[in-house]
Amino acid sequence: MSEPQENNPMHGVTLEMILNSLLDNYGWEALGIRIKIKCFSDDPSVKSSLKFLRKTPWARTKVENLYINMVKTAKARQKKSYYRTDIR
Repeated sequence: MSEPQENNPMHGVTLEMILNSLLDNYGWEALGIRIKIKCFSDDPSVKSSLKFLRKTPWARTKVENLYINMVKTAKARQKKSYYRTDIR
């Protein structure tokens, strides 16, 4: 029996979804600085990046780790703003 994976940020997320989320958050230039991969810095495109990442496990791992960090940071910020009270 399969249990829900609420604490797994990678559950149900495709590599294309990960890449598009990172692009929305960082853009190509910042993504190329954070992860030194040529497909992010030299004439980048989603299609060519996906092709490279699917063939290169070490690069895919770096992208997935950055995505997990981005999701955790966003959740922490959301939680912090939820509990924040501004009394003026």
